[in-house]
Amino acid sequence: MSGFAKTRITWSGITRTYSIYFVLVALIALSSVINPNFFSGGNISNVSRQISVTTILAFGETILIICGLLDLSSGSVLALSGLLSVASYKATGSMAIAFAVAIFIAMLCNFISAMMVTRFAAPSFIATLAMQEMARGSALLFSKGQNIYQIGDYTQVGQGSIGFIPIPVLFLVALFAMTWYILKHTRFGRALYAIGGNQEAAKASGINVNSVKLWAFLVNGLLVGIAGVLFMSRVNAGLPNGAINYEFQGLTSSIIGGTSFSGGIGTAGGTVVGAFIVGFLNNIMNLANVNSYTQQIARGAIIALAVIYDIWTKNRRTSILVKGVAK
Repeated sequence: MSGFAKTRITWSGITRTYSIYFVLVALIALSSVINPNFFSGGNISNVSRQISVTTILAFGETILIICGLLDLSSGSVLALSGLLSVASYKATGSMAIAFAVAIFIAMLCNFISAMMVTRFAAPSFIATLAMQEMARGSALLFSKGQNIYQIGDYTQVGQGSIGFIPIPVLFLVALFAMTWYILKHTRFGRALYAIGGNQEAAKASGINVNSVKLWAFLVNGLLVGIAGVLFMSRVNAGLPNGAINYEFQGLTSSIIGGTSFSGGIGTAGGTVVGAFIVGFLNNIMNLANVNSYTQQIARGAIIALAVIYDIWTKNRRTSILVKGVAK
């Protein structure tokens, strides 16, 4: 491979890694110009709480996508686990039980999805699409379509702060550290990248592919369950119809953050930046009173552009490698 080809590959990697940081800084600057209230204490506190939930979902999506999987059910599973968490808290008054119930339900849903994928070879998007319907229907059936109100101190987790830092942000930081460590420093994390990069080669190297996929779904369930408690606590109610389309916000955050839809590529840090880009964009559109239908179009366009960019960069990187080898 020529020196020029190596330089192009290095530069391509740098731009892919750091371009989203420049986009985030530019978006923050533009947002402050469009609406001076963007930097107000109330707005920053509110948007940070909301972004915390979607970013935690995005961590789960990142782990799955790196492994070549996908979760279209996280918003519905969040609603079901969060709703049952609220009901458990009202029955027991224990926040520990409420968290345990949410995590158990979310992990159970993800276990079922994992069984469909690993035991019956169902594509992950089909398995999780089925779970999306089952989880949402279960939430509506349990609550008879009604919201659960008067949840008392349950709201302290999502609405409270320690000092000037919102509690959801502390959860975000802790779960970011967990995700980063898993992906960067564990055998499980290395197996995720190996399977997403080339599943057959991973099998040949002795990796138990089905076991890794199962654990990827279970970790995703842990994250979704925690997000369910934070979401219901923040909105001060158990909402069976809550978090609709949150799975797409998680997916968008992950892809914008550099996770490749083809698997094998992605980082926790990139996902955080992608989530903040999506969150700040949603926030500034709300502050600018952009029509909700227009916002929906914009979010769809972002997903399309993110996927197109992912495919383009992958093809470009492959082309550079082929040309370098040819020389």
